[in-house]
Amino acid sequence: MSQMREIAWQGLWKSNPGLVQLLGLCPLLAVSNTLTNAIGLGLATMVVLVCSNVLVSLLRNSIPGEVRIPIYVMIIAALVTCVQLLVNAYAYGLYLSLGIFLPLIVTNCVIIGRAEAFASKNSVAHAAFDGFMMSTGFLIVLSLLGGIREMLGQGTLFDGADLLLGDWATALRIELWQVDSPFLLALLPPGAFIAMGLLIAIKNAMNDKVEAAFADKKETVKIERARVTN
Repeated sequence: MSQMREIAWQGLWKSNPGLVQLLGLCPLLAVSNTLTNAIGLGLATMVVLVCSNVLVSLLRNSIPGEVRIPIYVMIIAALVTCVQLLVNAYAYGLYLSLGIFLPLIVTNCVIIGRAEAFASKNSVAHAAFDGFMMSTGFLIVLSLLGGIREMLGQGTLFDGADLLLGDWATALRIELWQVDSPFLLALLPPGAFIAMGLLIAIKNAMNDKVEAAFADKKETVKIERARVTN
């Protein structure tokens, strides 16, 4: 359980792919102009990452070390093709919205990196959990970025949710305020860079605050022990 907790902590916070490792930034910044697109890409990445980790872990003793990276890429490419066909069949509007960035999951450094750094060295259960937590951290960052950009850009949330969930999801659309014309800076890539920088700054500030509080507590304990000893 302690190892599982550490894997969860690494994926969600300490080594978050989006905020710490800064991996997969191309799709992260490109398609996060709405919350729906962000969630759609995040879920697709999650399926590929979990499945690729499981397959790499299962085959880790059978894959020659000299050609492991090409084999990892082949596994990931096959999984991405399956996901792409499923999205095309059941969420065609989202498929059109994500465009080239759906097949580009093949080149996502998060997936290749976890296959090489973790799945190839650990059991299937740990590899699957690692894939799930890393992709969950990636999904959370995508969703935050998509929500911020959509709110600032067009004053809505879950616009186009029907593309992901079907016609019934049209009712999920929330209009926070009336916007006469979209705020293009928030919806275009420059706005994504600015919002991403703010999220990273907030995370770093929180880390610094926690570390300072821990250092103060440690110093207090040290002083108390010295007083008791004297």
